[in-house]
Amino acid sequence: MIIKQFEYSPLAHYSYAIVSDGQMAIIDPERDPIQYYKFAHEHRAKIVAVFETHPHADFVSSHLQIHEETGATIYNSKKLGAEYPHQSFDEGSTLILGTVMLSAINTPGHSPDSITIMAKSENKTALFTGDTLFIGDVGRPDLREKAGKMKAKRQELAEMMYDTIQNKFKDLPDDALVYPAHGAGSLCGKNLSSDKSSTLGNERMGNWAFKKQSKEEFVNYLLDSQPFIPSYFGFNVDINKAGAKNVRKSNAKVAFKFNSSEKGLLVDTRNETDFKNGHLPGSINIQANSPSDKFETWLEFIVEPNEIFHIVIDNPYDLEAILDRVSKIGYESQLNSVLTVDNNALVKSSALDLSDFKKNPSSYTIVDIRNQSEINEGTFLKMLWHTR
Repeated sequence: MIIKQFEYSPLAHYSYAIVSDGQMAIIDPERDPIQYYKFAHEHRAKIVAVFETHPHADFVSSHLQIHEETGATIYNSKKLGAEYPHQSFDEGSTLILGTVMLSAINTPGHSPDSITIMAKSENKTALFTGDTLFIGDVGRPDLREKAGKMKAKRQELAEMMYDTIQNKFKDLPDDALVYPAHGAGSLCGKNLSSDKSSTLGNERMGNWAFKKQSKEEFVNYLLDSQPFIPSYFGFNVDINKAGAKNVRKSNAKVAFKFNSSEKGLLVDTRNETDFKNGHLPGSINIQANSPSDKFETWLEFIVEPNEIFHIVIDNPYDLEAILDRVSKIGYESQLNSVLTVDNNALVKSSALDLSDFKKNPSSYTIVDIRNQSEINEGTFLKMLWHTR
């Protein structure tokens, strides 16, 4: 059994491929499936299955596109209510992949329809836990309250998570490998480790969720101080339940404009220095120059689902890269255009007069843009000053 972990670091997302005896399965794929096709090609493997551990909230999956382009069967829990062609995969369900047996464990808690995929070969057990069991944490139970058509109460899901951790993993071996769908930096949990994988034995020793505790203690800790819920999470759940459009075709519909100027909601992705030196009036700077820039997360702070917007890039060569990032959260359908800027239409950012601010602080409004968990931690992130 060959297991390959794919990482998309801006969203701290992990997806997986399993290859055995010329057959390949994909678990929780990201929006663009080309890397999985490349891996299958390198291993002379046929893609026969794609698994969704649950309908993801923080990214758009390519499961439907993979099905359409490879003929692979999509597997997920019947509780999901998927609107695309699929095969139910719940406890009692198995699939033989070469010499590997894949089976389902229903593990509700993050969502009612969450499953863990267990892969067993002659000498190895691997658990693909989705957003149920992370390294050092478990998935947050409060996202389905704002998930469009798919709602569930956080208290009920937190109690389900307690039962899952207590009962669903207890008979599995300590050396079972744990492969989650997210790592540190994801908003799908509050205390995720930077480790990309673990063993069940290590999680039993180090993960707070496996400590001996009452259901009430577990639930109270799990619900306490969860991060804010981004507005696009419910939007993505609904897209993933229906099945996303082919990403290549969807991105191709976005207009490109060279040395142009636009009005409306403008997101400028250039670096901070270039933006300050000159930008289109009304632009908002969300940098997208490296994987360390949390572009996708900040984009949804500014742009609501279904809200029309434009993106400014520095160089025409950046077009495909920025479309790829926008489509990760399904926002390409509301992206009106991508443009490079007309230098004759730029304005320069005004600098804060620090001396005047110190002398006349009552003339300024200080806007604290930290989220609640950051305020609770007592850390200082950022301030914006606006003159009255």
